[in-house]
Amino acid sequence: MSRKVAVFAFNGEGMCFLHALMNALDMKKKGYDVKLIIEGAATKLIKEVESGDMPYSKLYANAKDAGLIDCVCKACETKMNSLESAKGQDLPLCDDMSGHPSMQRYMEEGYEIIVM
Repeated sequence: MSRKVAVFAFNGEGMCFLHALMNALDMKKKGYDVKLIIEGAATKLIKEVESGDMPYSKLYANAKDAGLIDCVCKACETKMNSLESAKGQDLPLCDDMSGHPSMQRYMEEGYEIIVM
């Protein structure tokens, strides 16, 4: 059985998001069952990557293509004015905990939680 890890990207600073993407991709490459959850201020970056000009745009595309983005926080997407970008990118939205993704759900499924 492979190790299960849920990476919660909360920080809206680009370099932190870049590292969340890099780590998720690295773990996937090494055989981990990885889920990336984009929460908090990081949700604003969904809109920024659409241009392809951000330093993390290619990594984001790789993570998306690999199916690593399990969900994006619906409440935070709304607050950060990037909900339409998430919908346009066909990203799954989560709102099972008062509008936000629940860490408990991932823990119940056996995932280790990493918050970045």
